[in-house]
Amino acid sequence: MRNKDNATVRGAIALPAGFGAAALGVLAFSFTFPATSFALRGFGPYLIGVGRAGIASVLAVIALRLMRAPRPRGRQWASLGLVAAGIVFGFPILSTLALDHGSSSSHAAVVIGLLPVATAVFAVVRAGERPSLLFWAASVAGAAFIVVFTLRNGVGRFSLADALLFGALLAAGLGYAEGGRLAREMRGPQVVSWALVLAAPITIPVTVALSIAAPAHWSLPAVAGLAYVSGVSMFLGFFAWYAGLAKAGVARASQVQLAQPLLTLLWSWLLLGEHADGSTVVAAAGVLVCVLIAQRARIARGARPAGVGESVRPGATATHEAANG
Repeated sequence: MRNKDNATVRGAIALPAGFGAAALGVLAFSFTFPATSFALRGFGPYLIGVGRAGIASVLAVIALRLMRAPRPRGRQWASLGLVAAGIVFGFPILSTLALDHGSSSSHAAVVIGLLPVATAVFAVVRAGERPSLLFWAASVAGAAFIVVFTLRNGVGRFSLADALLFGALLAAGLGYAEGGRLAREMRGPQVVSWALVLAAPITIPVTVALSIAAPAHWSLPAVAGLAYVSGVSMFLGFFAWYAGLAKAGVARASQVQLAQPLLTLLWSWLLLGEHADGSTVVAAAGVLVCVLIAQRARIARGARPAGVGESVRPGATATHEAANG
């Protein structure tokens, strides 16, 4: 009887496959805004926004050759185009411009507070997922914790930077959901690598042109910041992130990112000296509860939208998700 009870308890608190990979991706992404702030000390916003992808595309070519990755087929190229539009161009450029227009790293964290909800919406539209009402309640509550926390700490004044951040939010949500959907067919490292290669004919020439035209002040913090957003935020972080989205489901795994704003606030305080106080603990506890509820909530995966190469046996994934819910 005791063994049965222990098994029941373990099953009740067990996290879905892919949670660890998604959490590792979130940890990598949580340093992005502080690293961008460092990079802005020496480089222009457009060079950072586009250059990070240009640099990462070189790494992507090397990675694809080492993996001996097959070429994408058919409509997978269209999906990769959406991924590139979201994570290669949209989010990096818009978020960098927002920081350059006066938004602090802490202020920009509010975008990440709303990003899981946006990603879940795109998961419904693009990945055919059907989250339950409990999931949506936990997701919205987690986002509310983040928004209230950031507004309470005096970083909630609407400005041009906020408009840019909102655009970055939508771009990232699309890129995450489409990439997570595509990662069910090809490995996560291949998804981000092919998206970077697809964008390379634009990003590499623009990076070279901007590096020649725009004045740069080379310093260790600026170079380290650019290196991080190029090698980790734009490349390696997506290895774990897309793997988590594919295994746990886009909507469910995206909720792990509710913890990212709090991590970003912590790094901004430690690395940049930006304001943080004890209310972070309260917000962190609330977000943690919301993440755990979202992980256990029922999410059905319906048929994949047209344009995905693989065929899926009707009801198979929905049944699997219902069993885990």
